[in-house]
Amino acid sequence: MGKEKLMERARDELFSHINRCGVLQAEDGDKKHWMDETIDYIGERYPDLTDGDLTGLREIGIRFCQPAIAHGASRASKKLDAATVA
Repeated sequence: MGKEKLMERARDELFSHINRCGVLQAEDGDKKHWMDETIDYIGERYPDLTDGDLTGLREIGIRFCQPAIAHGASRASKKLDAATVA
């Protein structure tokens, strides 16, 4: 299997793990710990990937876990506070 195809499979598997494990709602420290363990696992599943490949996957995974638009209870309470000031 070619290197590009291998990276695509590993990336898709990482995204699948992220979606199934509920890590998107985790605290940042827990996300980092989860990502470290998951990248180690992917490294074992795909031994032909280099350390650089795994670092790239980690970065992609961390970006995938960050919402483009902030959300959550703390964000909603800030909007409510701003609305009541006016």
